[in-house]
Amino acid sequence: MIRKTLLAGGLLLAASVAPVLAADTGVKIVLNEEADLLEPCMATRSNIGRIILGNISETLTELDVRGGKGLQPRLAESWAQQPDGSWRFTLRKGVKFSDGSDFDAKDVKFSFDRAMDKSITCETPRYFGGMTVTAKVVDDQTVDFSADPVQPILPLLLSLVTIVPEGTPISFIREPIGTGPYKLTEWTPGQQIVLEERSDYWGNKPAVTKATYLFRADPAVRAAMVQTGEADIAPSISQLDATNPATDFSYLDSETVYIRLDHSMAPINDLRVRKALNMAIDREAFVGTLVPKGTLLATSVFPPPTLGWNKDVKVPAYDPDGAKKLLEEAKADGVPVDTKLTLVARTANFPNITEIMEAIQQQLQEVGFNVDLKFYEVAEFEKLYSKPYPTDRGPMLVTAMHDNSKGDPVFSMFFKYASDGRQSGISDPKVDDLIKRASAATGEERAKLWSETVAYLHDDLAADILLFHMVGYSRVSERVDFKPTMATNSQLQLSEIGFK
Repeated sequence: MIRKTLLAGGLLLAASVAPVLAADTGVKIVLNEEADLLEPCMATRSNIGRIILGNISETLTELDVRGGKGLQPRLAESWAQQPDGSWRFTLRKGVKFSDGSDFDAKDVKFSFDRAMDKSITCETPRYFGGMTVTAKVVDDQTVDFSADPVQPILPLLLSLVTIVPEGTPISFIREPIGTGPYKLTEWTPGQQIVLEERSDYWGNKPAVTKATYLFRADPAVRAAMVQTGEADIAPSISQLDATNPATDFSYLDSETVYIRLDHSMAPINDLRVRKALNMAIDREAFVGTLVPKGTLLATSVFPPPTLGWNKDVKVPAYDPDGAKKLLEEAKADGVPVDTKLTLVARTANFPNITEIMEAIQQQLQEVGFNVDLKFYEVAEFEKLYSKPYPTDRGPMLVTAMHDNSKGDPVFSMFFKYASDGRQSGISDPKVDDLIKRASAATGEERAKLWSETVAYLHDDLAADILLFHMVGYSRVSERVDFKPTMATNSQLQLSEIGFK
């Protein structure tokens, strides 16, 4: 009787423990800012990409940053360039969307056309600027992409095009349907977003069965939440909070912090003023104080060792007296250097952003600039960051982080600097020509043209104020097997997370 009672109790205990163990395969991730959208064609924006890219939404190809294997298959099994320069992609069979519908070539063409549709303001088109790309369905498992001019890295470009089912509305959607290993099950604005695993996913079964995303602006709060067990991963914390070697990791960051200058408005349309803006900022003073040790001072909008990074371009020297002299010269020639400039930044964009922007404002004011500092939440910031810019904006200095972990400047240059670029502040025929030729070139010629473009933008135009190639810090619970990489800036694939 005693043995039977103990056995029954053991079975009851096992039954009661089982749900607890199952719950342990969920993770909580605390991010620095809330997602205002979960639209797949906006997944290259970090606060969206970290939630849905590779989790809900997949692409034809993906760049393996973690393993260093280069461009890898995802929804495309293989691809090959055709004699006419176009690219043919062979798609995986047996793939389903989370709504149960089958994935095929029509979905690929539809997804690309939808993302490029001018009636929807996706981020995707900015990576395809200066070229015309068309998708053609060959059969259910085959799709061709043609580009004019021919694009030698088109398969890499397509690693940024998320696939949605044919018939998805040509407007931003709230509940994304994808082919990835997870589906959206809850979105409570201001509180949390929940993803749960799919039983019918085409690929390997991930260890994580459920992910809950929380949002806290303060990096110290995010770090504390992992320490106390309220969260498992904080992808971005400050260096000051990274005090525990067992849980805290630094990693090479592909984010570049820069300030876009609007060349279309006085006084920023004067080269002397742009040079003075650059000379007024003491970049070195921030390293090891408000930005981590190991942070590199930037001379281009993409980090080394990206193709075409130019080692001969030097960081502008901190020279407040020289900046004052340039402003005096410009003022003597009638340039309205006293015009109010608005320094714009995105709330909680990166650790210590408030202190950094206040310091930059002070440094600019000390040499004679009239600068007002304003912070915006992400949705309002985007209206100032991307075209069409507000017509009543006045001269603005727009601070942003740009992520390029793809190894080629094509993912930065057109939309940042071409006359028609969606986030460009300049219009220069030589820049347009250099970008066009570099995008179509291959090998050493491609690297040479990109390098020339970098030097011209930096040395001849003082196109913007380049600040830092960042170093990132993350805190990861000891129960979780995960180490951040350069890719963690823009996506956090749950399938890469395990449990110890």
